[in-house]
Amino acid sequence: MRAVILRILRENGDCFLSGEDISRQLAVSRTAIWKHIQALKRDGYVIEAHSRRGYRFCGGPDLLLPEEIEPQLTTAILGRKIHYLPAVDSTNNEAKRLAVDGCSEGLIVVAEEQSGGRGRLARGWFSPFGKGLWFSLVLRPSFSPQEAYKCTLMTAVAVNKAIKKVTSIDCRIKWPNDILYEGKKLVGILTEMSAEMDAINYVVIGVGVNVNIAGDEFPLELRETVTSLAMLSLGRIDRLELLVAVLAEIEDSYQKTLQYGFKPILEEWRAASATLGCIVDVSGGGRQFSGLAVDIADDGALLVQTDTGLERILAGDVSVRARQGEE
Repeated sequence: MRAVILRILRENGDCFLSGEDISRQLAVSRTAIWKHIQALKRDGYVIEAHSRRGYRFCGGPDLLLPEEIEPQLTTAILGRKIHYLPAVDSTNNEAKRLAVDGCSEGLIVVAEEQSGGRGRLARGWFSPFGKGLWFSLVLRPSFSPQEAYKCTLMTAVAVNKAIKKVTSIDCRIKWPNDILYEGKKLVGILTEMSAEMDAINYVVIGVGVNVNIAGDEFPLELRETVTSLAMLSLGRIDRLELLVAVLAEIEDSYQKTLQYGFKPILEEWRAASATLGCIVDVSGGGRQFSGLAVDIADDGALLVQTDTGLERILAGDVSVRARQGEE
């Protein structure tokens, strides 16, 4: 109801609209309209009220509220159910809880702030209030658990495309799913799954995008390795516009994967890679070695050519050192 009232007020522009007109359109009482208007004001919306003229929309908060997101969506599935929280330990934790409870595919958990945001390999993720996109989505794909890597790679491709569409910033993807600009991390993606032997129960994909964080707002230990869209564009980025674009691109990649297979997504990943053609240092599973990242296999494994042969990397920490011939 609140989202509909906001839409009506916005469509009315700078003109006042009486509570009676709104109540007539929505077939509810004027008292109900008044209560919803008060609730919107408490959420930070600026709505001018005049006893004789009615209501006029004057502005909204810079918050990723459901009533802000829903009217802008172009998706059929993603974001059609929104679980919004001002603050949470981790959107992935909340999304997993909702997935276990049987939430529908496409639900997103959006928070303004995370106190315990997580990246790959149990690393933390700096998630200050109102400065980025901190959200998780629930998918229930029909493919096998062994193919869950598709969710990680397709999300990286989709987020990278959305960033370029909204900001014109050309980023690159570090295997498997970090998005970088000139070597500095801009986006982290964490995929978690619940599955049985031959079927996926759910996949939760957490996305963290550094949007409007100033350089001096990052913790000292991160400033040499991370960046934000605002730092790169030298101006504030509309978080709502970016979120809507990201959801549209993820849904498009997901539907294409289900309908046409994964090879087109792999080709897009290769084209945007910050890893292929570079010397990389690999650690994990009690091993450490270096080599040339030559390709990504059909199963998402990174192929690294070493002095002793070709290595397949499915998990572990990969550091990009330099392109071949640049050392």
